[in-house]
Amino acid sequence: MLWVAVLWSLFQLWYASPLPFILGIGVLNDTEARAIHLGLAMFLAFTAYPAFRASPRERIPAVDWLLALAGAFAGSYLFLFYNQIAERPGTPSALDLATAGGGILLLLEATRRSLGLPMVCVAAAFILFTFAGPYMPEAVQHKGASLQRFLTHQWLVTEGVFGIALGVSTSFVFLFVLFGTLLDRAGAGNWMMQLSIALLGHLRGGPAKVAVVSSALNGVVSGSSVSNVVSGGIFTIPLMKRTGLSGVKAGAIEASSSINGQIMPPVMGAAAFLMVEYVGIPYSEIIKHAALPAIASYISLFYIVHLEAVKLGSRPIPREHMPARLRVLRTGLGLTGTVAAICLLYYGILAAQAAFGAAAPTVLAAAGAGLYLLTLWYASRYPDLALDDPTAPIIRLPRTWDVARTGLDFVIPLVVLLWCLTVEQLSPGLSAFWGTLSILGIVATRKPLLALFRRQSVVAALAQARTDVVEGLASGARNMIGIAIATATAGIVVGTVTLTGLGLMMTEFVEFLSGGNVIAMLILIALISLVLGMGIPTTANYILVATLMAPVVVELGAQAGLAMPLIAVHLFVFYFGIMADITPPVGLAAFAAAAISREDPIATGFQGALYSLRTAVLPFVFIFNPAMLLIGIDDWWQFAVVIAASLISVLLFAAATMGWFVCRSRLWESAVLLLVCFTLFRPDWWLDRFYPRYVEVPARELLARVAAAPDDARLTMVVEGTNVEGETVRKTVSVPLGDPKEPRLRLRAVGLGVAPLGDKVTITNVAFGSYARRLGLDAGYEVLAILEPAPRPSQLWPIGGGLAAAGLIALLQWRRRDATMQRA
Repeated sequence: MLWVAVLWSLFQLWYASPLPFILGIGVLNDTEARAIHLGLAMFLAFTAYPAFRASPRERIPAVDWLLALAGAFAGSYLFLFYNQIAERPGTPSALDLATAGGGILLLLEATRRSLGLPMVCVAAAFILFTFAGPYMPEAVQHKGASLQRFLTHQWLVTEGVFGIALGVSTSFVFLFVLFGTLLDRAGAGNWMMQLSIALLGHLRGGPAKVAVVSSALNGVVSGSSVSNVVSGGIFTIPLMKRTGLSGVKAGAIEASSSINGQIMPPVMGAAAFLMVEYVGIPYSEIIKHAALPAIASYISLFYIVHLEAVKLGSRPIPREHMPARLRVLRTGLGLTGTVAAICLLYYGILAAQAAFGAAAPTVLAAAGAGLYLLTLWYASRYPDLALDDPTAPIIRLPRTWDVARTGLDFVIPLVVLLWCLTVEQLSPGLSAFWGTLSILGIVATRKPLLALFRRQSVVAALAQARTDVVEGLASGARNMIGIAIATATAGIVVGTVTLTGLGLMMTEFVEFLSGGNVIAMLILIALISLVLGMGIPTTANYILVATLMAPVVVELGAQAGLAMPLIAVHLFVFYFGIMADITPPVGLAAFAAAAISREDPIATGFQGALYSLRTAVLPFVFIFNPAMLLIGIDDWWQFAVVIAASLISVLLFAAATMGWFVCRSRLWESAVLLLVCFTLFRPDWWLDRFYPRYVEVPARELLARVAAAPDDARLTMVVEGTNVEGETVRKTVSVPLGDPKEPRLRLRAVGLGVAPLGDKVTITNVAFGSYARRLGLDAGYEVLAILEPAPRPSQLWPIGGGLAAAGLIALLQWRRRDATMQRA
C-alpha cells in the first residue's frame, strides 16, 4: 500500500498548489476534493490497520481488501457521481442511499481500527439520538428524522461527514502533517532534540527542560499530543530518570509538555485552521490571540520542572569547563548573532520584494537555494549528528554551535512556512504547500549534496534520497489516516447537531444546571468538554467542543451580561478538550508516557494533571480578562504590562501549587501566592468592587461612536430581542470593528446591518455565517445601549500591591532558607 499512500500525498500537493489553475486541468471543487480525500483515507485505514489483535500482520486478508475497496468507493462517491447527484437535489436514488448507509458503517469500522472505540461510541450515540428523539426526556426531545433524511444529511450533502471539518483536513491539515513528517525524515527532529540538550542540559533538571522545549518545537508542526509523547519521550523520559526524577514524574512532565504542544501556535494540532472557519476571523488573528497563553503555560511548566529539580536536589549535567568571561562572551555573541540573522533575513526579503517587484519570488527562490547550498557545504565539513542513546550511563553535553551548524538548512523550510503564514498572509493551504515543497527539496537533495561535498559516493546517496522521499510521502499519508477518519466521523456529530437542533437544547440544559451563574456555567462547560475530549484526537476534539459547547458559552455569557470575544470562548472549550488527553481515566498522552517510563498510567495521569493545573486556569482568566489574548491593547505600555503580569502570575501559580517558592512554602504562604496570582490575572476584579466597569451611551450615538473608534477597536453593546422560542432575551455582546471606514461598512464587515430611528437603533440584517451571527444576534433585535469603558484608577495599583505581597513572601522565605543553611 506504499504507492497508494504516496499517491495520496501527491494528490494533496497538487490540490493545494496553483498548478491546476495555471494549467487548467485537474481543478476540483471543495466537495470533490473532500470525497477523494476520504476515499483514500478509508482505503488505507482498512489496509494499514488490522481488524483484531489476532489478525495476520504479514499479509492483508481478502475481507480487508473488499472493505478497503468498498470504503474507497463510498468515500469518493460524491466525486464519482457529483453531476448526477447535483441534478436531482433532495431526491436520492436507491444507490445513493445504499452507498450512504454502507459508507457510514464502513466509516465507523475504519474509526474503530484507526482510533479505537471511544470515537465510535461518541458517533454511535449521536446517531442513536437522531432516531430516538421522540422518546428522549423532555429537555432533549425532538421529532427525530427518517432514515432517508438522515442518510442524505450525513453523506450526500456537506452538512455532515463532508462538512467543514473534513474540508479543513483536506485543504490544510494534510500538508502540515506531511511537512512535519518530511522535516523529521530529513533529520530535523534529531537536530532539534540535540540542540535542546546542548542549550539546556547544563541546567538543573536539564533533561526535563529539554522535554518542555522540544515539545514546544514539535508542537509547531505536530497534530497530536500522543505523537509528541512517542516521538520525544523515547529520548527525554529515560534522560529524566537518569537525573533522579521518578518514572511517574518523568512521564507526567513529558505528557504535560506534549499537551501544551497542541495549544502552541501556529498549528495547535490543526485546530487553528478550524478556528478560522468556526470563529470567522483571519488566521493571523487566531495566532496572535493564542500566542501569549501558550507561551505563558510553557514558561510555567519550565519553572515547575526547575522546582522539581530543586526539591530533588538534582545536579546539572556537567559541561565543558570554560572561564566565566568567555562563556558570557560566547553566549552574548550567539544571541546577538541570532537576532542579527533574523533582522537581516526579514529586512532583506522586504528589500528584495521592493527592488524586484513581480520578479521577487524568483529572485528570493534563487537566493534561498544559494543559502541552502552554503549551509549544506558548511555542514559537510563536520560529521552528522548521531542519535543520542538515552540508556547510556554517561551524558556528554555537546557545544551548542557544534550541533547547530550541522542543521542550519532545516531552518529554511520553517522560515518559508512562517513567512507565508504571518507576513504574506497567504492561505494556510498555500503556505503549507510552499513550506512542504521546500522541505521536500531538502529531503531529495540533502544526502546527495553532502556526499558530493564530502567526496563520497553520490550514487548511493541518490538511492537513499529516493527512498527517503518515497517513505516520507508515504509516512505523511499514513500519519494522516487517523486525522482524516476522525474529522469525517466528527462530521456525524456536527450533522446531528444541525439536523436535530441539539445545540439549542444544550444551551437550555446547561442554563438549567448552572442556575444562570456564570462561574457555575463555565465550570460545567469545562467538565463537559473534558468528557467529550476523552480518547478523541485533537482535531476531532475541537470540532466536538466547538459545535456543542462554544455556542452555549456565547449565549449564556451574553445573557449574563458578559461580553466575551468569540476567540476567547473557542480557546476556552479547546483547552479543556485537550486537557482530556492527560486527565485520568482516559488520558491518552499519559498512557503513552507511562508505556515508555514503565510506570502506572493512572498515577502518571494524576501527576500530569497536577502539572497542568496552570493550563486549566488560563481559560478562566482570558474569558474574564481578554487582554491576555491581546484584545483591547491600546499602546506598547499596556502591552508590556499585560505580558509581564501574565508571565509573573503563571510562575507564582506554579510556585503556589508546587508548595515551593524560594524554599518549601507554608500553607498560608501558598494561599497568599494564589491571591497574588488572582490579582495579577484579574486586576480589574478589585477595581470592579469600587468603580463601574462601563458607562452607558445612548443607542442613537451608535454610528457616531463606530465612526470615531480607532483601528481594531471593539464595540460593546446591550441588545434585546425575541429568540426562536418566542422568549425575550437581553444580551451583552462585543464585536470587532477592524480598520476605520464608513461606520455602516465597519458594521457590515462583521455581518451587521442597522437602522437608526429616533432614539432607537434596530438590527435589520445579520449576514449568514458572520461574526454577528455566531454571537447569536438576529434581525429585529434592538440596540438598547452602547457600553464604553468608565474612567477609573489604573490597574497598576492592584498589580503593584500583588507584587509587593509576593516580594514579602520571597523575603521571608529567603531568611528562612538562610537560617536553615546556617544551622546545617
